[in-house]
Amino acid sequence: MANAILREDFLEMTEAYDSQLSASERARLAGPSVVLGNDTPLQLDCGVELGPFTVAYQTYGRLNADKSNVVLVCHALTGDQYVTETNPITGKPGWWHLAVGSGQTIDTDRYFVLCANVIGGCMGTIGPSDTDPATGRRYGLNFPVITIADMVRAQAMLLDYLGIEKVFCVIGGSMGGMQVLQWAASFPERVLTAVPIAAAARHSAQNIAFHEVGRQAIMADRDWHEGNYLEQDTHPAKGLAVARMAAHITYLSEPALRRKFGRKLQDRSNLSYGFDADFQVESYLRHQGFTFVDRFDANSYLYITRAMDYFDLAADYGGRLSDVFANTTPRFCLISFTSDWLFPTPEVREVVHALNAVAANVSFVEIETDKGHDAFLLDEPEFHDTVSGFLNSAAEHCCIVAA
Repeated sequence: MANAILREDFLEMTEAYDSQLSASERARLAGPSVVLGNDTPLQLDCGVELGPFTVAYQTYGRLNADKSNVVLVCHALTGDQYVTETNPITGKPGWWHLAVGSGQTIDTDRYFVLCANVIGGCMGTIGPSDTDPATGRRYGLNFPVITIADMVRAQAMLLDYLGIEKVFCVIGGSMGGMQVLQWAASFPERVLTAVPIAAAARHSAQNIAFHEVGRQAIMADRDWHEGNYLEQDTHPAKGLAVARMAAHITYLSEPALRRKFGRKLQDRSNLSYGFDADFQVESYLRHQGFTFVDRFDANSYLYITRAMDYFDLAADYGGRLSDVFANTTPRFCLISFTSDWLFPTPEVREVVHALNAVAANVSFVEIETDKGHDAFLLDEPEFHDTVSGFLNSAAEHCCIVAA
C-alpha cells in the first residue's frame, strides 16, 4: 500500500518536475534511437509530412541469421520502449517484465524482441516536448495531430532501417492492441502472426468521454499555458495527475477495487471529516497521479489519447470491418478479459467475427479474471499460458529458430 498522499503534497507536485531536461531527452540518453524520414518523410493522416524525426527503441534477445524471429511489441498509452529492463526515468522494472525475458512468455532466448516508443510520445521518440527545427522552440500544440496508423507507419520505417522485412509476431495490449490490428490492416504481408490483447477495432463513446475528462483536466491547469508550459519552466502536474487518476480507474475492475481496498481507511481509525485521503483507494489513486507526472509529458497525453479516440479501423471501408481484413494473411490470436470494461469481450468478438467472415486463421480466448483491463500486465497464468502456447505453436509451424 502506498503511503498516504496528503492534499498539500498533491498541490505541490510541480516541485518534483525537472524542467531543465524533458523525459524524452532523458530517455534518449539511455538507449538506441535513429533519425528517420531524411529522404522520404512520414506522411501523416492529418496531411503533414514529418521528417526527419527521431524514434527511440529497445531490443532484447538476438536476431537470427534470416531475421525471421522478430517479435514487435507495441506499447499502450502510458507505456514506452523499456519493456523488461529497469526504466531509466522511474528506476522500476519494465512495464512487461512479467512476460518478456529469458524463458518467459515471450522468450528472448528464442525471439528477437523490438519495441519502439510511439511518435507523439515522450520517451525519446519525437513528440510535442521536442524542439521544432523550423522555429527553435518546443513544438507544444504546433506538433501535428497523429493517429494509430501514423504510429504503425513510423514503426514500419524503423523496421526498414533495421533491414527487417517481416516480423514473426506483432503483439500488444490496449493501445498496443490497436497498433497490432492496424499492422494487420496496413501491412499484412509483413506480419506472420498478430496478437491483439484487450483491444477493439474502434474507440467507444465511453472511452472517448473518459479521455476528454483527462484532457480537460490538463488544459484547465493554469500551468498548462496553452501547451507552452516548458517555455515557462513549469508543468501542468495537477491536471496531468487528475487525468491519470481518472484513467487508472478504467484499467481496474470493481471486484478488484473491492478486494484490494473496500472501504478501508488509510492510516487512521476514524473519518477525518475533511478532504485528505481518508480511504485507502483515495490514497492509491493520488499515488498513481503523483508518480505519473515526473515520467510523462502532459501534451503527449493529449496527443496520444486523441490518437486512440480517432481509431476506427473500418471507417475507410464504409463501416464494414470484414473488408479491412479481406486480404489478410497473418495468423491471429485475440484475447479479452471478463472484467475488462474498457474493452469488453463483445467488442473484441466483433473483430473475431470480422476475421471469421473472411476465413482468416483466428483463435480467440476470453480469460476469466477480476483484474480488469490491466490483467495483461499482471501475473495472470492463463493469459501467459495462452500467449506462450500460441507463439510456440506458430513458431514450430513457421520453422522459427533461435539465433
